[in-house]
Amino acid sequence: MKLQIVCAGKIKEKWLNEGINEYIKRLSRYTTVEITEVPDAPDTIPAEQALDQEGKRILSRIRDGSYVIVLDLHGKELTSEEWSKHVISGYEKGGAELVLVIGGSNGLSPEIVSRANERLCLSPMTFTHQMTRLIILEQVYRAFKIHFGEKYHK
Repeated sequence: MKLQIVCAGKIKEKWLNEGINEYIKRLSRYTTVEITEVPDAPDTIPAEQALDQEGKRILSRIRDGSYVIVLDLHGKELTSEEWSKHVISGYEKGGAELVLVIGGSNGLSPEIVSRANERLCLSPMTFTHQMTRLIILEQVYRAFKIHFGEKYHK
């Protein structure tokens, strides 16, 4: 099984990289994790153009048969138990490959949203796209722990 996280931009903060790497290590019992970074568009161009550029870059990194979940403020909010079922179902529907997409500071292009099999909202609050990587990795780890009935989730 493979989890691919496709996202715009790079992580610059050492502490975030350490947390991300910790959850990648924990997830290695259940799935391989690949983080695919695409360049984010510069803030000097109009938002619509930035979305289009990032959207094309992100879509070029997603395989046709993959099950795609985009992180979107307009997506579904799920409990951890519901999320666990979505993760496992996504792997089954995507031929053992689940792709999570995190947009840049301008959000997601309409093309990415239309490619998605599902839209997930982590919270009605806004997180940086860098923080979102850490949060979603922890939530995928929690999803596996719930699925296998292992101690972690309370």
